[in-house]
Amino acid sequence: MSKLDLTKFEKKMIIRNMQREDIDGIIKMQNVCFPGMEPWKRDQLESHLSIFPDGQFVAEYDGEVIGSCSSLIINFDEYDDRHSWDDITDNGYITNHNPEGYNLYGIEVMVHPDYRKMKVGQRLYDARKELARQYNLKSIIIGGRIPNYHLVAGEMSPREYVDQVTSLKLYDPVLSFQLKNEFTLMRINRNYLPDDKASNKYATLMEWNNVDYHPKTKRFFKSSNPVRICVVQYMMRQINSFEDFANQVEYFTDVAADAGSDFAVFPEIFTTQLMSFLNEKSPSLAVRKLTDFTEQYIELFTDLAVRYNVNIIGGSHFVKEDNDEIYNIAYLFRRDGTIDKQYKLHITPNERRWWGISQGNELKVFDTDCGKISIQICYDIEFPELARVATDMGARIIFTPFCTEDRQGYLRVRYCAQARAVENQVYTVISGTVGNLPQTENMDIQYAQSGIFAPSDFEFSRDGIVGETNANIEMVLIGDVDLEILRRQRQEGTVRHLLDRRHDLFKVEYKKK
Repeated sequence: MSKLDLTKFEKKMIIRNMQREDIDGIIKMQNVCFPGMEPWKRDQLESHLSIFPDGQFVAEYDGEVIGSCSSLIINFDEYDDRHSWDDITDNGYITNHNPEGYNLYGIEVMVHPDYRKMKVGQRLYDARKELARQYNLKSIIIGGRIPNYHLVAGEMSPREYVDQVTSLKLYDPVLSFQLKNEFTLMRINRNYLPDDKASNKYATLMEWNNVDYHPKTKRFFKSSNPVRICVVQYMMRQINSFEDFANQVEYFTDVAADAGSDFAVFPEIFTTQLMSFLNEKSPSLAVRKLTDFTEQYIELFTDLAVRYNVNIIGGSHFVKEDNDEIYNIAYLFRRDGTIDKQYKLHITPNERRWWGISQGNELKVFDTDCGKISIQICYDIEFPELARVATDMGARIIFTPFCTEDRQGYLRVRYCAQARAVENQVYTVISGTVGNLPQTENMDIQYAQSGIFAPSDFEFSRDGIVGETNANIEMVLIGDVDLEILRRQRQEGTVRHLLDRRHDLFKVEYKKK
């Protein structure tokens, strides 16, 4: 008797995190699940995946996506409990996601009508509960629709309808399901979803409490989250060897560490100081010789970051890659020994003409032990789209190593860095080179005044300046930025640039290559 091949009968149900390739199918499914209601926009779902990928789930059955749910983390105490869906989701983009919050907020669950009665919704809710346990969150909160209410709206109030459903005298496909899943009623919100005509725009605010939650006292009383930054305004001077360069760099790293800094920030292409002993008159050939020091440079900064226990933004360095192209690359040397890099995306005419530098093609946001950061090298900070995309990807500090030869070039960097801080409610940091290299073509003069900048509001430093160096003098600037104040001001500030954006009128689209 031949064995029966059971695999041809299998149809697997999988609950997994959403991927970008799922987006088109989810939007199509939403039109079927909620006819007459405005579906997700693609850029909203892409924003979910960029900001909080762990909170987005799909149900896949036999290779087809048949259900999905989206969520974010908030500190619910910061919101009016009469909030709308737009309030709690930043108009569907979840840029208000708060990794330090106490509550998981569910903003949508849907199951394709052809696959209901298969406990798909139950599985998605179970995935959310497990996520809340993994993140040690206090509760899950949802604004639930009451889609059968329109059938009896002329006979009873929303309160009476909810009471009837709660006492099992009426059935509502959403509210009855939520009650079955251990959610309790907090209140009823009016005008929650303006296009939810079936619910007459009402929603039930529901909560599931995580019995495994372990309170962390420091989170309850957390009033500040300071990050100390040491900005190095670096003097370009004649040196005779790589060891001379390494000695200068170690000195400044030691200064940063002695001050208890979380970050030490060096300027753009300050490794061109090595050209001063290369005896090469042609700028393009000198740059190629400079790339020979790449491994020594990386080894030096990796060692310093670990040994002095400080995250280092290693300025930037010219690197020759396998395609024989030369790139201007800023490296992040974390104090745990790991390394990341950001290519300069916009190349100045001067860099092209003198050195033949090629442009990078990817904007990255980096995780550190002080939260997410972005590095935007010199000219890149002058393009506001990059800072906006980095902010939407979670960056709270944007570091800009720069190198300018005159006051006009410096002011372009400074003014734009300050504008990015205001526009995006982030901190920005600029670190530049000063001094002279008289015998080095195209690096002979420098102009800089480095600084740390904040948004402009009452809780921040006067004039939005945390600190600044004196112009054209070798020195360090040490300043603290508070990420907790930044988070609060995004919700409660005099102005709220991120929350008040008109997504219905404009958007910034990042085309990842």
